[in-house]
Amino acid sequence: MNRSYWLLKSEPEAYSYDDLVRDRRTPWDGVRNFEARNNLRKAARGDLALFYHSGKARAVVGVAKVVASAYQDPTSDDERWVCVDVEPVTPLVEPVSLARIKDDEGLMGFALVRRARLSVAPATAAEFKRVLKLGKTQLP
Repeated sequence: MNRSYWLLKSEPEAYSYDDLVRDRRTPWDGVRNFEARNNLRKAARGDLALFYHSGKARAVVGVAKVVASAYQDPTSDDERWVCVDVEPVTPLVEPVSLARIKDDEGLMGFALVRRARLSVAPATAAEFKRVLKLGKTQLP
C-alpha cells in the first residue's frame, strides 16, 4: 500500500482526540485555508494522520486514519471546500509536545515546525515514525 501521512490540528476545546474516540468517525470539515484544503484533497483512504492539539495544549496526542477520501465539505455551499472522514487508531502513550518536536533534529523539516499555522499538513513516513517513537507508541 502506498500510504501518505498527515498532521491534523484541532483545538481540544473545539474537537479533541477524546471526542474522535467517542464519535468513532468524523468528517474533518471546516478547513478554510487553501493550502490546507489542497492537502485534504490529496488525503486518501488508508492514510494515517498525527492528531495535534493546538492552542494551550500544543502536543501530538493520537493517531487517526483517513477512511473516506475528499468530498465536498457539508459546512460550505462552495464546492471548492472539501473534507475527509477520519477514525481514531490509537492515542499516544505519551503526548509529544511542540517544544519536544522543535528540539528533535529529526523533525526540523516537519510541517508543524515549518508551516505552523496549517491545520492540515503533510508528514513524511520518517517524521510520522519519529513522533510515534517520541510518544512511546506502536500502532496496533
